[in-house]
Amino acid sequence: MDRNGQLKVGVYVDVSNIAQNGGFGMQYDVLREFACRNDGVAIRLNAYVAYDEEMAKKNSEYKDKANSFHSVLRDFGFKVIVKHVRWFIDEQGNRFGKANADLDMAVDTLMQSERLDYVLLVSGDGDFVQVVRALQNKGCRVEVLAFKNVSHILRNEADVFTSGYLVPDLIAQDQPLENGVKIARGVCYSYYPKKSYGFMRFMKNIRGGLWITDSRKSSSPYGTAFAHSSQFPDNFDLKTLPNREQIFEFELKEIKDKGWQAENIRTIYQY
Repeated sequence: MDRNGQLKVGVYVDVSNIAQNGGFGMQYDVLREFACRNDGVAIRLNAYVAYDEEMAKKNSEYKDKANSFHSVLRDFGFKVIVKHVRWFIDEQGNRFGKANADLDMAVDTLMQSERLDYVLLVSGDGDFVQVVRALQNKGCRVEVLAFKNVSHILRNEADVFTSGYLVPDLIAQDQPLENGVKIARGVCYSYYPKKSYGFMRFMKNIRGGLWITDSRKSSSPYGTAFAHSSQFPDNFDLKTLPNREQIFEFELKEIKDKGWQAENIRTIYQY
């Protein structure tokens, strides 16, 4: 911790991995807010990005968009580490490009961890399992945030895994809001087959105390919504509930004196 007792935070983002696996359009200011939710202070904010110089020479639009994106990252306080795409030809004669950031990201994380209390790795790549273990052995708390195609071993090795889909405003909703309808994403943590209803847990806002899952406590960042079986898609197998590995998106309707109700529920992703 620093002199003021604040957690020293490091955030390391494998931008290509995230963008290619459900996190395209992720809001990096929201990511920073999430990482520092426990009154932490950001010491390191590293974003590892791929850049194709050949494409930039041929396509000015690609070049302009890439430079604009890098500028936005810097505006939010991130150091942009550019990994240039290298082109190869495989045994079948097919040309393919690679800009692997794993090694640089792993080395930077380990070298800089001595000044950190908490590390947020933003990647689903299983190559970081040993990095997580090494950081933990050095006394750092390590959390992983990702969207799709997340290594099962990486999830289990982290102190906490958070699905990026569950963090409010981290990524845009799949469907546009209409008429002021409130949309949330959450998990079905409880279901009663004989009564044909269950309950969804969703993150109301970004703040500390993610371990306080009882939404009845004022210190909990979570909300709970009643979910009737009729609000799930017709082809959905209700026998799979409850299931904390399945991410749902739903409309939130507030019922007077009864709280929230989840309507038009649909599956976003299954881990």
